[in-house]
Amino acid sequence: MEYDIRLKLTYDYETPVGGGRHQVRVVPRTIDGQQRVVAASVDFTPRPADRSDFTDFFGNAVTAIAYRDPHEALDVRMSARVSVSRPEPGIDLSPPPGRLKAEIQAVRSLTADAPHHFLPASHFAPLHEAITAFARRALANAQSTASAAEALCQLIYDEFTYDGDATTVSTGAEEAFGLRRGVCQDFSHVMIAGLRGMGIPAGYVSGFPRTIPPPGRPRLEGADAMHAWVRVWCGRDAGWIEFDPTNGIRAGNDHITVAHGRDYGDVAPIIGILKTSGGQTIRHAVDVIPVG
Repeated sequence: MEYDIRLKLTYDYETPVGGGRHQVRVVPRTIDGQQRVVAASVDFTPRPADRSDFTDFFGNAVTAIAYRDPHEALDVRMSARVSVSRPEPGIDLSPPPGRLKAEIQAVRSLTADAPHHFLPASHFAPLHEAITAFARRALANAQSTASAAEALCQLIYDEFTYDGDATTVSTGAEEAFGLRRGVCQDFSHVMIAGLRGMGIPAGYVSGFPRTIPPPGRPRLEGADAMHAWVRVWCGRDAGWIEFDPTNGIRAGNDHITVAHGRDYGDVAPIIGILKTSGGQTIRHAVDVIPVG
């Protein structure tokens, strides 16, 4: 499936900003056997004094920009055409969760996709006793690692409420779990923390959901903004499998990947520093349009 994607982020500052440096991660990535970026561009108003484009450790496209002159707003515009063709789920080749530890230990690699990076606690997804107990409940009858992850994905979907006013971008898994409310970022962090607590490597995926659902299918929650879901390492034969706990489904061709990381901190659309004495307001708009 091919998509044309348009993203606009607008930051309006209460007082003129004297300068700033930012790293921006909004451009989709090419993933072998899953996703191909046909064309992509990212532009800024005002034009930055310095700009460099590079790929970070996890393989994400990053644009670093710097400003020296005062400005009252910042517009980030990204456009891309992306082809997504995820393989259909096949035979479950993942081991039972109890045998996964041995498979992790057998991986003698520290490349970006190695499971070792996605097992320890991270800032937004700390190991937490109550979340681990919640995950254990979902995993109790699972015969494989993949089915365990799917069961936890479904449990979060069943027991949590989508509420855009309940949390903020700085909310961690523990707070979101206590509320049983939040958005895609929160549900993903809860799922990641729960799986890691059970010894299953899990990471964070940022991206875009298809805005217009196929006939007969419901519109995905979060479709007017960037989205988040979870990738789970299910053993050497099964590899990484992705789940969307916000919508209670496996990620499919309606999910366009931008970035991979341990949690939101690794993949935030924009991070940086500003010289300012005031606050800011943020507006965003996303269009994901199927092509052909």
